[in-house]
This record gives sequence, structure tokens and C-alpha cells, in this order.
Amino acid sequence: MATEAPGPGLLLPLARRSIVEGLGRRAAAPVPAGPPLPPPLMEPAATFVTLRRLGQLRGCRGLLEPIRPLAWDVWHNAWASAFDDPRFPPLAASELEDLEIGISILSALERVRADTESALLGSIEPGRHGLVIALGPRRATFLPQVWGSLPDPGRFLGELKSKAGLPRDFWSPQMEAWRYTTRSVGTED
Repeated sequence: MATEAPGPGLLLPLARRSIVEGLGRRAAAPVPAGPPLPPPLMEPAATFVTLRRLGQLRGCRGLLEPIRPLAWDVWHNAWASAFDDPRFPPLAASELEDLEIGISILSALERVRADTESALLGSIEPGRHGLVIALGPRRATFLPQVWGSLPDPGRFLGELKSKAGLPRDFWSPQMEAWRYTTRSVGTED
């Protein structure tokens, strides 16, 4: 299960501001200048920002590796979730009122070595671990929150393989895998 992260008082408003300022833009607005942020928000971190509207997924984008400070990663991923998720059209201003924002801060990726699918499934804990799989150029991840809609480990992995463009029943010992956990900044009240 994802654990709660500090910072919702700053990160959620920052994510919403990125989306509001990003309306009609081809890229995220410049990161806002302002008073210095607390040091934990300036540490490098990998995040995903998930958008829901009326209970339905509306966008989710992020990075698996920490390449920029936590606050700026949230800023860029909020914009990408709203306007650059290829599964959805860009968010419209009329959708802002019903928009729920969730932020997942990822732990470091931990390599999972598994020669069989059952060994891979045995190395992840449902509800706790997110999973990344890769085979050549094909790569996909599911956040730990996805266990809520795919609680069966075999189905979870099958859907993840499908997301990566592989058959659900495919297995190869050359497939690479990494697990991770997340700290969550929940949706706004």
C-alpha cells in the first residue's frame, strides 16, 4: 500500500497551478518564481501525477527516475497529465472544477531478477509494489494504486504486459523487471 507523503499543502496547489497556467500551451508554463521551497521539495524525485474527473481516469504521466527537484517534477508531470497523455484529448478549462489530482512519489527502482513468471509474481506484494517491465524497446509500468482495480497478480502482470505491447500470456527470461513503492499526496478536498 502506498504511504502518505508530506507536502500536500504545497504540492497539490502547485500541480493545479501548472494545469491552470498550462491551458492552451504547447509545453508546461515556466516554473514559477517565488519564495524558496522547503528543502525536501527541492530534492530530486521521480513522480507521477494522476488526474481523475468524475471518478474516471483523465490523465497520468510521470517519470521513473529522479531527474529534477520534487516540486518541479510535479509541475511538469501535472501539465503532461492534463495536456500530453496520448490516451486523452487535452484537458479543457470546463473540466477544471471536477478535476481530482493525485501525486505519487516513487522510491528508487529495485531490480527484480526472475527466470519465470511465477518467480516475478512472488517478488511483488499486491497493493504495495509498483512494477516496471521491459523487453527491448517495450516498457510499461503500473503504480501500486493499480492493484485497486487489478487485485489478481496474474491479471495485473498480464495487463501490464499488454500495456507494453506484449501478449498477456507472454513470458521471456530476457524480460527485465523493477519494483518500487510510492508515497502519495492524495486528491484535494
